[in-house]
Amino acid sequence: MDDVLSAGRVQFGFTIVFHYLFPVLTMGLGVLIAVLKTLQMIRHDERYGIAARFWAKIFAITFATGVVTGIPMEFQFGTNWARFSHYSGGVIGQTLFMEGVFAFFAESSFLGVFLFGEHRVRPGVHWLASVMVAFGAVVSGFFIVATNAWMQHPVGYQIVQGRAELTSLVELLTNPYARWQYPHVISGSLITASMVMAGVGAYYLLARRFEELGRTSVRVGVVAGLVFSLTSLFPTGAKHGENIARFQPIKMAAMEGLFETQEGAPLAIIGMPDTEKRTLMDPVYVPRLLSYLAYGDFRARVIGLNDYPADLHPPVELTYYAYHIMVGLGTIFIAIMATGAYLLWRRRAYATRGYLWVLMLAVPFPYIANQAGWMVAEVGRQPWIAYGLQRTVEATSTNVSEGMTVFTLLGFMGLYALVGLFYVLLCVRIIDRGPAPREVQG
Repeated sequence: MDDVLSAGRVQFGFTIVFHYLFPVLTMGLGVLIAVLKTLQMIRHDERYGIAARFWAKIFAITFATGVVTGIPMEFQFGTNWARFSHYSGGVIGQTLFMEGVFAFFAESSFLGVFLFGEHRVRPGVHWLASVMVAFGAVVSGFFIVATNAWMQHPVGYQIVQGRAELTSLVELLTNPYARWQYPHVISGSLITASMVMAGVGAYYLLARRFEELGRTSVRVGVVAGLVFSLTSLFPTGAKHGENIARFQPIKMAAMEGLFETQEGAPLAIIGMPDTEKRTLMDPVYVPRLLSYLAYGDFRARVIGLNDYPADLHPPVELTYYAYHIMVGLGTIFIAIMATGAYLLWRRRAYATRGYLWVLMLAVPFPYIANQAGWMVAEVGRQPWIAYGLQRTVEATSTNVSEGMTVFTLLGFMGLYALVGLFYVLLCVRIIDRGPAPREVQG
């Protein structure tokens, strides 16, 4: 069973990590495209319209690739995790269905109007289509987060004949765990889109090609990136951390490498957790800050891992390092975007080549930060698949062998390698071509 469980975890982990590379961009990019269209209408400035049309091409192929890579994951609930589906399908099936409606019907319909209807509908209708694409993307994300939030903190259910049955859709959709998890996810997505937009704009300025589009992309990307880098820290990050301390205190202890229960617990900036010696090696602490961030009181008591049964501990090292990677990169994003905002204010951002190189080379890092954040959420929840209700070891399919799972995993790896290669080549081609020739300005 352990081998089957490990194979199932690796397969689902691989497919979801690869899939999330695409919605983490589209959720934020849809909002930024709507911002560009709004600026075009308000300022009557065609430069924003050119940028919106260019970024819509990137959005479209990213959205399509996300759909293709997302469908197999829902099938895996039935193939590899049948006992989980049987146990909780009566609850999470509701939100997964709603996500499908928004992602496949509402969002894609308005995307078609936006991509192909600019010269066939009125400007106001075209602007509305951009807003609805953005709305569909972020609402689609909400239903996925609501599903995950139930797995993190089950609400609105009752157990009937050994299965979880939904008792209140309102409770499911207003889960207190999702209240800050969702805006934190969307904020992270907007950072990703902002840094991709600013990075591509920086490339154009460095290459001295399509410079007007480059300036627009850098300007909008840096301003939006600064705003959402700050909101990812506070309030969304801080408030979501409070929810974790409230609903999953073991995860909080693992995130901070806290083994001993302490009053006035310090916040670990760096350190190396040693699970054998049950200590954090070579730490750098900020005194009492963890108690304040978790409970709003510098003297609050924070329970350490040593006071919980060992079989309830998540993988401490992975949880700890993923969390600190996310926080460390988030701090760097604030510094990069604050520097960019200062250079924009001084009217030097477009000519400061060193800073433009930083923007361009920083593009992969928000992807890493977002993946690390989800790793904290999912790995830190272990050993539960539905927190407090069903353990992951009890959620696998009983008629699927390790060999079957490994075989299909290899198939996914090969197929996704091709999908990823085609996606990258298409993006490179779009970026190389820039805006349509008739739209080139500068």
